[in-house]
Amino acid sequence: MRHLSRLQLIVAFVHMICVASGVLAADREAPPTPVQVVTDTYGEGELTVKDPYRWLEKQGDPEVRKWSLAQDRRTRQYFDTLPFRQQLFERLMAQISATSSSYYDLYAVGDNLFAMYSQPPKQQPMIALLSHTADPTRARVILDPNAINNKGTTAIDWFVPSPKGNLLAVSMSENGSEDGSVHIIDVGSGRQVDKTIPLVQYPTGGGSLAWRADGTGFWYTRYPGPEQGAQRQHFFQQIYFHNLGDDPGKDRYVLGKDFPKVAEIALENKQNSNYVMVSVANGDGGEFAHYVLDQDGNVKQVSHFKDKIVAAVIGADGAMYLVSRLDAPRGKLLKLQLDNLDLAHAQVIVSQSDAVIQSGGEFGGSPVIATQRAIYVREIVGGPSRVAIFDHDGKREGTLPLPEVAAVDEVEALNDGSLLYSVKTYLAPPYYSRYDEAAGTTSATKLTQTSPVAFDDTEVVRQFATSRDGTQIPLNIVRRKGVKLDGTHPLLLNGYGGYGVSEVPRFLGASTRLWLDAGGIFVIANLRGGGEFGETWHAQGALTNKQNVFDDFTAAANYLIAQKYTSSEHMASIGGSNGGLLMGAVFTQHPELFHAVVSQVGIYDMLRVELDPNGAFNTTEFGSVKNPDQLKALFSYSPYHHVMEGAKYPAILMATGESDGRVNPMHSRKMVARLQAATASGKPVYLSINSHAGHGIGSSLSIKVNQTADVYSFLFDQLKMPYPVVPHQLSR
Repeated sequence: MRHLSRLQLIVAFVHMICVASGVLAADREAPPTPVQVVTDTYGEGELTVKDPYRWLEKQGDPEVRKWSLAQDRRTRQYFDTLPFRQQLFERLMAQISATSSSYYDLYAVGDNLFAMYSQPPKQQPMIALLSHTADPTRARVILDPNAINNKGTTAIDWFVPSPKGNLLAVSMSENGSEDGSVHIIDVGSGRQVDKTIPLVQYPTGGGSLAWRADGTGFWYTRYPGPEQGAQRQHFFQQIYFHNLGDDPGKDRYVLGKDFPKVAEIALENKQNSNYVMVSVANGDGGEFAHYVLDQDGNVKQVSHFKDKIVAAVIGADGAMYLVSRLDAPRGKLLKLQLDNLDLAHAQVIVSQSDAVIQSGGEFGGSPVIATQRAIYVREIVGGPSRVAIFDHDGKREGTLPLPEVAAVDEVEALNDGSLLYSVKTYLAPPYYSRYDEAAGTTSATKLTQTSPVAFDDTEVVRQFATSRDGTQIPLNIVRRKGVKLDGTHPLLLNGYGGYGVSEVPRFLGASTRLWLDAGGIFVIANLRGGGEFGETWHAQGALTNKQNVFDDFTAAANYLIAQKYTSSEHMASIGGSNGGLLMGAVFTQHPELFHAVVSQVGIYDMLRVELDPNGAFNTTEFGSVKNPDQLKALFSYSPYHHVMEGAKYPAILMATGESDGRVNPMHSRKMVARLQAATASGKPVYLSINSHAGHGIGSSLSIKVNQTADVYSFLFDQLKMPYPVVPHQLSR
């Protein structure tokens, strides 16, 4: 066993004791926080840590509630003193409300096209039905959660149409909790026609569903329910089958009892309804196993975690396509016939190239779309993406037409021999193009979003910072044309760096336009831990290599200062979730680097994160305190344990939601308490807590815009930026 050094033990002790010496906060206007020290020992007694704010972990405790309300009240009072905060909210809401309706998550069934449909200023997206012509003027709303709940707190998690398109299975949840139950909706009437099925969706393992080909029932994911008053479990997700009209309590178990506790199951038969592709993730670290379900419910395992198959689909041509990273960290494409599902017989039809074959998953559609005519493979190269076209033998036939720097996260095959694919760029609203397979041509569609904000005066330049170990880190710098680099510009640096999630081009919209109008520069860093350059890039920022992510972000900030884009006095950073961990690690390691930091729904106590339901899923990404090497790494960067008494921390705004099932709000509570007690900069540490929000997914429009208004009014105030009274208008 590798032992933690004596110095580390001393540092652990000093860190904890020096902030536990009193109740009064160094952030003098902050509500007082009592200190109640709890001592923990890790490893085989090598690491002893004192936690002064353990009591803040108790979500339902009246004292914690009282403290949280005091913190949020203080934060709201601060925002109420800012003369431009309400103006900023109204401007953002007006611009977002003036944005045209948008469609996404397309799902073609026969001649019909289902889609999620957003129509600002309505609080929540809806489900709409279009024909294969994709004409939004003829769209019909099937399900409107705004009509179900006028408070805007009911959200659609996901939906799956039946093979005939006459029914919709829809998961819905409340208050951004992502704690969803499935409802069966008749497409013709919009009414629910079967009993509600609970325990189907939760943030830990997600949720999924696939219809039987004849539409008489479906396979779905289910979590164990509470038994004899026991707390509901958010582990051990399994697969059940439901016949329409049956009592859900009597649904038939199919698969999953032998899966890991942290299994995340996805069911998919979109391209071929005769078979269900079952993908099982081993937590969040990027390991997958795959199974095939036939119409009789027979199960055949195709791959195991060790096989490094990261995605698999069954195409309309009746073959299985698998994305493999075995000896190919950027991915290669395998083909397997359904009459012989032995992985040893899979044929490599597309070898590894300079591009990364995307793995799809939670933040994107299928990476491989196989029609009767061709195979379409979503690829990414360092951030921007493309769609490569191959014949069924793997011969390359070009790519779908795209702008120079763009991203595609949806490719939907229609029954008329065409495909719709989404196009996203930094400076223009998203739209869909139509590709005609037979002609090999692309045409515009009416599924095009418009926005009142314009970026005709703006450019995106891609530059590279050198990290501590020499790795080149891409930076996407959004700036007004002709900007003079003199070190005086406010600059907002954004990063994530985890789970193999890639920071790809996306429309920057009203908030970034506001930032530019105030003289700011906006930068997105493609950090290790993401998937921009494949599995190697991800692995270099995961587990015991996580410090690389923080070094990359630090290098990005230093590069921007050296190139005179900004200075520490004028620079801020922003990140959420895993990006919140990034914020905490960087400002505790380099308190002087940023003037202000916004950290949303972040993770900060890395020694206790795995005790939460979703935290257990994260051990394959972050590591576990039960592993000696991983414990050493976790402690070495854990933000909560590296807050130092007397350090001059930047102005900090942290935000969390009480319904968050992905990151326990206790992380934000404890981290804010430590920072308020320790900081010596004279700059404030604020905490915003929303009782009707979770991790951000499913939040109402008004909550999202209010949170955005908080972020930018905080940054404008702390960086002494002028409020841009007149927004930029498109040049005519």
